[in-house]
Order: sequence, then structure tokens, then C-alpha cells
Amino acid sequence: MANHVSAKKRARQSLKKAKINSANRNRLRTFVKKVELALVAGDVVAAEAAFKACQPEVQKGISKGIIHKNTAARKISRLSARIKAVKA
Repeated sequence: MANHVSAKKRARQSLKKAKINSANRNRLRTFVKKVELALVAGDVVAAEAAFKACQPEVQKGISKGIIHKNTAARKISRLSARIKAVKA
């Protein structure tokens, strides 16, 4: 356990930030999951709508430091490819 005032403050800040990061990560996963569920159901219109909502959330994940930019690019690319495959 922390003994100094500054160390106690840092521990409080770490817990607060961990909760925020967890909430942002879960939100990101939820948006991606909505696209995937629409794809599994074969509903192209719903998948495209969910994808359009998902893209800004993934970009926000980059700016918040939740995911790396290459990870985000890979997720977007793969989801887009799956949507195009279902269309064809």
C-alpha cells in the first residue's frame, strides 16, 4: 500500500483512469459486436448502418489510447471486407 500522500493520490488516479479505460474499451467492443452480429444474421443494411456507427468509435479508441492505430485499421478493414463479401 502507498505510504506517501503523492503515492496515495497516484493510486486513486490509476483506479479512476482504469475504470474510464475499461468503459471505453467495452463501448468499442460493443460497436464492433453489433456489426458482427448483423453480418452473421445476413442483414447487409443493418451491418452497413452498424459499421458507419462503429468507424468513429474505433477512431475515438485511437485518440483515447485504448487501441493502437494499426489495430484499428485492421478491425475496420476486416469488417469492411466482410460486409463486401456478404453483399456479393
